[in-house]
Amino acid sequence: MDWVPIAFIIFKVVVFGTGMFLAIKWHYEQGKKDRPIERRAVLRVAGKVALAVGVFVILLVGLLYATFAVSRRLGLAM
Repeated sequence: MDWVPIAFIIFKVVVFGTGMFLAIKWHYEQGKKDRPIERRAVLRVAGKVALAVGVFVILLVGLLYATFAVSRRLGLAM
């Protein structure tokens, strides 16, 4: 049974490696289509991504604070 984690890790590396290769290839081929990209659309998407990341970080900090508050209230040493 010691070989199971090794086999799973090898399988995972092969699957993710293949997926990354195909994703990079697909994006490269999409870039060669010479479609004009509007600067306004790119900035809009970048703003949405930045907002999503900001909300995620704020929620993550809030969860961390709540975890320490609950553990302190229960008397756990963290």
